[in-house]
Amino acid sequence: MIDIALKIALACVALAMLLNLWSLLKGPTAPDRILALDTMVINAIAFIMLFGIFADTVVFFEAALLMAMVGFVSTVAYTKFLLRGDIVE
Repeated sequence: MIDIALKIALACVALAMLLNLWSLLKGPTAPDRILALDTMVINAIAFIMLFGIFADTVVFFEAALLMAMVGFVSTVAYTKFLLRGDIVE
């Protein structure tokens, strides 16, 4: 039963990532694209976590943690660049 739920969840997260990719490529403004990229990172983290549960290993959890940290820093850097034109003041 849990295998079926995990497969459905993986399919839903994969579909959400495809929609985020569409929004990233066709976003009308730069803030929309940054938001799509941030949401895509969150969906990738969810995908990695679900795959880790499906594979019954803890290795993917550490990868998800690293991806969360990199995603947060990149989102802050892109946003700061858009607002101020410079990342490091």
